[in-house]
Amino acid sequence: MFNPPVTDSDGSVAAVGYGKKHPFPAPVLKEVLLNGKGSAKETWHIELSLEGSGMGYEVGDALAVQPVNAPDVVESLLRAAGLGGSESVDVRNVGVKPLGEALREDFDITGLTRNVLGKLAAATGSEALSAMLADEAKESLKAYVDGRQIVDAVRDFAPDGLAAEALAGLFRKLPPRLYSIASSPLAHPGEVHLTVGAVRYRSHGVERKGVCSTFLADQVGAGDRVPVFVQPNKNFRLPEDPSVPIILVGPGTGIAPFRAFIEHRAATGAAGKSWLFFGDQHYLHDFLYQLEWQDHLKRGTLARLDVAFSRDQPEKLYVQHRMLEHARELHAWLEEGAHFYVCGDASRMAADVHDALVTILEQQGGMTRDAAEARLDEMKHAKRYQRDVY
Repeated sequence: MFNPPVTDSDGSVAAVGYGKKHPFPAPVLKEVLLNGKGSAKETWHIELSLEGSGMGYEVGDALAVQPVNAPDVVESLLRAAGLGGSESVDVRNVGVKPLGEALREDFDITGLTRNVLGKLAAATGSEALSAMLADEAKESLKAYVDGRQIVDAVRDFAPDGLAAEALAGLFRKLPPRLYSIASSPLAHPGEVHLTVGAVRYRSHGVERKGVCSTFLADQVGAGDRVPVFVQPNKNFRLPEDPSVPIILVGPGTGIAPFRAFIEHRAATGAAGKSWLFFGDQHYLHDFLYQLEWQDHLKRGTLARLDVAFSRDQPEKLYVQHRMLEHARELHAWLEEGAHFYVCGDASRMAADVHDALVTILEQQGGMTRDAAEARLDEMKHAKRYQRDVY
């Protein structure tokens, strides 16, 4: 599946300066489906070995995973272009290789952008596509791109197919994907853990899937190797003083770095209180790492746990609603100097959590909205309010 790793004479992977330019082929130790039967979600706990890599990480960092494209996605694109895959193409910084191999390993073959469509228009001479790319057609272009991938554009605007080099010329390099690390190096020496939600959906009558999440879910398993490197995140760190309280808000896969935070505080014997807000769809199917949280509660590593399962009652319930329910206590923690952390969806959840924080400061702190916003800005500058959102 991948280029073979460099090995020492005993067969172990040699440390050769692994990093962004040279990812480490990390062995997969374990993959566990975290959701119960009947869940609408597909969330995987993945454990990788870093033995021999020379790489380390801190809690709060991310792991970059270099995926390859799924064989069925490659095949669909080849069919749309009228190509077989054995044609030779020149891949920048790689060299000449078969088109099918390049589509699988080197190119982003799904992400449809204006730049891709511009290249396709130049390659095909399509008047319809050129018209859609005109300045006055921005809304039409936006509507077309929404929910579509490159294969759709090739079908629509290159009905007679494309030459191999013309197809290869459409793509950018396949980028790595970043995942918040879900483990503490003190709790799991030589390992790194991820919490990955497999992305699968249907749009324009076609089944789609996330490139990297389904690469991890479908294409690799225990014993396989995954190219990775550590991406430090200095703006998402535990307080330097281990006695400082922390409040953690991480619904869904946003729970990942907080598993690492709590493991780290347990391993170091930190005295600071920890309060976790977690949310997902259903208690029975989607309570990620439930037994671990219950164990941390028993041991005292976790002082409080509040959960919100949105589909377990007629009215949807989210983490920000739980925050507002416990506004007085949450404000008291903040007054004690607690650091506040959010991880997960940037488009709605993080904004809703921020609004809930503003409301709590208004109501419990007797502040105006402007003063509450200014207070949160001060907390951000003091690194007391940190977000890892995507």
